[in-house]
Amino acid sequence: MKIATYNVNGVNGRLPVLLRWLEETAPDVACLQELKAPQEKFPEQAIRDAGYHAIWHGQKSWNGVAILSRTADIKELRRVLPGDPEDSHSRYIEAEINGLIIGCLYLPNGNPAPGPKFDYKLSWFKRLTQHALTLMEQNVPVILTGDFNVMPTDLDVYKPERWVNDALFRPETREAFHQLVAQGWTDAIRHLYPTEKIYTFWDYFRDAYGRNAGLRIDHFLLSPAVAPLLVAAGVDRDVRGWEKSSDHGPVWIEIKNPAAR
Repeated sequence: MKIATYNVNGVNGRLPVLLRWLEETAPDVACLQELKAPQEKFPEQAIRDAGYHAIWHGQKSWNGVAILSRTADIKELRRVLPGDPEDSHSRYIEAEINGLIIGCLYLPNGNPAPGPKFDYKLSWFKRLTQHALTLMEQNVPVILTGDFNVMPTDLDVYKPERWVNDALFRPETREAFHQLVAQGWTDAIRHLYPTEKIYTFWDYFRDAYGRNAGLRIDHFLLSPAVAPLLVAAGVDRDVRGWEKSSDHGPVWIEIKNPAAR
């Protein structure tokens, strides 16, 4: 079973790239972030024509998350992160697919930091951690994936000394990520590649992609019921080099079928 996450940076403006990637790689499940489209503007028919059905939580101009499935039914479980009834950001959607619970998330950027946006980022992170613990306590197969907007260690960022005051790399952000993982989650990429420089994002400026001056901010966290099923993981780095592509590359994992546990 192949599961992917991809911050598309505008699902309609970059629809040709998304459809090409889906056709060439055929993930069983694809989690998308930063749709930048209201609910009614999601390109459902194009996604269906590509062989996928989908659930999504859109938002005009900003945010937005979706889960696509190629072979199995999607049972939506929630489309908002618990803990703040006033939060109107479309940043989380959760579903059950083939016996697997998948939470697709787009964590706030938080810049400039310090400031209100950074406070919101940490507050959202706290809510995610609380909900993740609830999922963990159910002792079922769970994957949390998406754009976490955090580089957990120096290995995950090109020239870390340049990022020390950025909201994605501040100590508070990294500590929040480590507290989440400490619940018992497995960082899939780091589990398989503990010492390799692997990036998932390259800025549009200063030829970051060409210089491989990237960041690893898109992650897969696996619950203890899923981690033993992990067989492969990687980044479709070449997609970042396609014309009019997102500044993120798709990230993917392959696991043994959870229904066969």
